[in-house]
Amino acid sequence: MNTRTSTDDPAATAGFAELFTPKLVTVLREGYGVSQFRSDLAAGLTVAIVALPLSMAIAIASGASPAQGLYAAIIGGFLVSALGGSRFQIGGPAGAFIVLVAATVQLHGMDGLILATILSGALLLAIGLLRLGTYIKFIPYPVTVGFTAGIAVIIFASQIKELLGLSLAGREPGPLVEKLPVIWAGLPTFDPPTVALALATIGVIVGVKRLRPHWPGMLIAVAGAAAAAAMLDLPVATIGTRFGGIPDSLPMPALPEFSIAKIQAVFPSAVAFALLGSIESLLSAVVADGMTGRRHRSNCELVAQGAANLASGIFGGICVTGTIARTATNVRAGAHGPIAGILHSAFLLLFILVAAPLASYIPLASLAGVLAVVAWNMVEKHAFLTLLKASRGDAAVLSATFLLTIFRDLTEAIVVGFALGSVLFIHRMSKTTAIAQHAPLVIEDRPDDRNGDRAPYDEASSTDPDVVVYRISGAFFFGAAASISSVLDRIDDTYRTLIIDFAAVPFLDSTAANTLESLARKAVRRGARVTLTGTSHGLRKELFVHGIKPPLVHYEPTVEKALKRARNGRAGVVVPALGQSQNS
Repeated sequence: MNTRTSTDDPAATAGFAELFTPKLVTVLREGYGVSQFRSDLAAGLTVAIVALPLSMAIAIASGASPAQGLYAAIIGGFLVSALGGSRFQIGGPAGAFIVLVAATVQLHGMDGLILATILSGALLLAIGLLRLGTYIKFIPYPVTVGFTAGIAVIIFASQIKELLGLSLAGREPGPLVEKLPVIWAGLPTFDPPTVALALATIGVIVGVKRLRPHWPGMLIAVAGAAAAAAMLDLPVATIGTRFGGIPDSLPMPALPEFSIAKIQAVFPSAVAFALLGSIESLLSAVVADGMTGRRHRSNCELVAQGAANLASGIFGGICVTGTIARTATNVRAGAHGPIAGILHSAFLLLFILVAAPLASYIPLASLAGVLAVVAWNMVEKHAFLTLLKASRGDAAVLSATFLLTIFRDLTEAIVVGFALGSVLFIHRMSKTTAIAQHAPLVIEDRPDDRNGDRAPYDEASSTDPDVVVYRISGAFFFGAAASISSVLDRIDDTYRTLIIDFAAVPFLDSTAANTLESLARKAVRRGARVTLTGTSHGLRKELFVHGIKPPLVHYEPTVEKALKRARNGRAGVVVPALGQSQNS
């Protein structure tokens, strides 16, 4: 048995070069041959097929041109994969940026957007090089679920005009409260062919995903809509009628016109881009880690995101970040490493060079249908409902973040959500401290015969390579979840049983529960058994609400009993009733 503690942190002694070496270098050092290239080639093509309509749709919804979305995916995506700290991250324009980008374009124009993108790249570089990426992980889980759901609502609302083909009396407002009355007033102008194309696009995407999940549903739907619009000569808006098509080459690099006053004006937007970009990219990297069992380096990843945004802005593209859906597609398509992401950019470049004229026939309604599906998929519906039921505190943080994202702005939502989460943590700690208020600050030495029931030391347990015991001490909350997760992820993959002792944990929050669930699912995929010991009534209640129960994990009252069961190889499950204490 190997016993681990939360102080094990090899990263603390690692050098600068080790922490910022791109995963591309790591993969090449491992040995890279023809079979690995074939895997990356297939994955890169698959992701490019997904990214092609998405990149254009996100750019159009953001108030930019479809070409700017493709530039971001090509230039930014290449650098994210080449320089990043994740083996599987796919970079490009993301739906989460639509609201911020559209607001920046309205306030500062296209030059202002490009300048803000470049400045956000510089900020991300600084955040990564100063090793501040770790602190971004301290955002509570309800905050990330809330703002993601809020962004999804805003994205869908932004596409209603294109979905219905409405003719509005004036410019469509950005804020939701102002937008809805204008949309309502324009409903009588809806265009039946546009509605039919939008519904057909959504239907094809959903149908292909259900019947043929490995087929590129979005590309099939958009290509079919374009063919139908062209052959039937439908009077609908297309990329050609709205934007004149897309260029058949990359633009020359250039800096936008700027001044000190202009920099000061767009700096808040740049900060918002950097904040959201860092959160989105690290969330995406965590998703890839959970799917593959690998581990990313957050600060190296942020440096790559910074370089990608600098280059994207210089080439006229929009903001770049790690994209969860495309990264997950990359993993499922069998990618071996970052070369898959590099090839995805190469395939998109090939599309611009060879097939750019075909993009002119794509109806805007079909791209709006793509974004409607994206918005629906962005909402973590199960997590949202679970958090609403978990506790009043989590429900309050989730609701505040969600509503502020919709009716105020994303930055304010994150700040308020984080503040509420911190207050909730302090409140829970005060209740926990009150329960143990008579306990001494430092436990004094005691004779062995006064230490309670003590089992004889079994030296065999310390040499068992198949069992790992990890003991957590103190509150397991959003501030500690990232550190504990990083230690657990580094535990050797050869173990057969992982025992996590909660006897010294007064409480855990939803972020910690989500971290534990991801760890357990990853362990189960490797064929390992996860056993939790020492959990109190309150802890088990919280864990059960978040789905951390048999058969995903097993429960034992003490580490000793868990070790005995692991050695005996019994497969039975012991689940104490929620009203029964496990503390010994």
